[in-house]
Amino acid sequence: MVSTFIEAFKIKNAYRTNTFIYSIKQFPILKKLLKDTLYSNKILKVLGTIVSVIMELMSIFLGKFLYVWLVIFSLLPLYSVSKIDLFLHFFLFLTLAGAFMNTYMFNPTKDKYYAMFTMRLDARMYTLSDFYYRMFTVFVGFIPLILFFGHLIHLPLWIAFVIPVFIVSVKMLANIYFLKKYEKYGIITDENHPAKGIWIFVGICLLFTYGLPYINIVLPWWLTLICMSLFILISIFGISYLHYFKYYREVYKRILTEGNMNMASYKTNTVDVQREQMMKQMDIHTDITSTKHGYAYFNDLFVKRHSKLLLRSAKKTALISLVIIIIVSLALWVNPPLAKMINRALLIALPYFVFVMYIINRGQVVSQAMFMNCDHSMLTYGFYREPKVILNLFRERLKSVIVINLLPALVIATGLVFLLYMSGGTTEWLEYPLLFFSIIAMSIFFSVHHLVMYYLLQPYNVHSELKSSTYTVVNAITYFACYYMLQIKMPIFIFGLMTIIFSILYCFISLILVYRFAPKTFKLRI
Repeated sequence: MVSTFIEAFKIKNAYRTNTFIYSIKQFPILKKLLKDTLYSNKILKVLGTIVSVIMELMSIFLGKFLYVWLVIFSLLPLYSVSKIDLFLHFFLFLTLAGAFMNTYMFNPTKDKYYAMFTMRLDARMYTLSDFYYRMFTVFVGFIPLILFFGHLIHLPLWIAFVIPVFIVSVKMLANIYFLKKYEKYGIITDENHPAKGIWIFVGICLLFTYGLPYINIVLPWWLTLICMSLFILISIFGISYLHYFKYYREVYKRILTEGNMNMASYKTNTVDVQREQMMKQMDIHTDITSTKHGYAYFNDLFVKRHSKLLLRSAKKTALISLVIIIIVSLALWVNPPLAKMINRALLIALPYFVFVMYIINRGQVVSQAMFMNCDHSMLTYGFYREPKVILNLFRERLKSVIVINLLPALVIATGLVFLLYMSGGTTEWLEYPLLFFSIIAMSIFFSVHHLVMYYLLQPYNVHSELKSSTYTVVNAITYFACYYMLQIKMPIFIFGLMTIIFSILYCFISLILVYRFAPKTFKLRI
């Protein structure tokens, strides 16, 4: 088993290293300078290995840290019950839900395909070695986090060590259940496509997790520990079944090859599913028409046929925003002392709405729909890649995207100004228009940003797969920059003025870049 694990680790490391080299070759400047011989370059191989190790460490600790912090610890102050009881209560039900959604063993990944069907490693030995390694990383990843967050709520040390053992035990039992299900009924489990029963079970677990404490029903710590101990005990007796199971190769042959992970078919399948979902939201009736002409007509037909995907979502967001504003307004009217707190928050919380506007903006979804249901086919025609066509259609699309995103933005901007006035107002009258127009500026900024990135980087290939490393990096930087804004507190006057000026400059520069480079960059990737 140890030798199998070492071979599997080498395969995974080689795959990650080559992926890293491929990624850096996709950057516009480096793509022309770097040659395919880089895959044999020892220095880059070492650098790729280091990146692979960093990715592995991040998968062990970073994801679990965010999970414990955001999903469990940060929510403890919201409930008026014992923090220790609630901490264990959360872990019990969330672990039960997570065990069936994140199995590790039934997750169809490329490294498993390469190991078992390309390199012909023993399926049983590979599966067990990989699964035990994953369980080891689960235990090691959770231990320091539970000790740290547990210390903050004065959780006894010995209980902190029980929780990761419980998590490993439940995951093991979930996999045993799926293996028995296959052995007895021939029903295969695919982590990427959970059965309806699994979704129902997860929903019940989440309801118990967050719903019961809301009505002050929480399992006492001693009862939770009894439940955890029972799962640990049962898993000890069940572990032998993992070694005696005979059909690992059959299971993975179905998971990895039957229309799911057969490499070429996997890519096609994923794209087909995405396109099918978009097609369901399209209106393909032939009576849809437009009074516009030229490229405006072409774009108007696209927007109308995708109104369910584009406009309805914006309308729904606007409606939800309006409901929230009305609820807060009623709360101010019923509870006047709340006004001071709301007023104080609104005067310094404008940076928070950068992240809010980023989340609700439909620019990226619109771009994806444009490619899958329009540009994917049209870019194969020579006339569609002519500079005049690209720029004219870009101009029409930009107008549509801005209008779509302005609907919820106008509701939010107006609502914030109204709430600021109702909660006590401000001594600087300029802050009212700055608050309003800064929200509008954010909306326009993200509309322009997503469409400009689509035209300058065009990340999709002929199979509609995302193939641009630069596009991925830009999106990641955008997300983290917006998320960082949640940590900033700044007066409306300063931040609002900075936001408006930055948005105008960014849009102006971006449009110049599109008009200069889009005719060269807007094309199908290989």
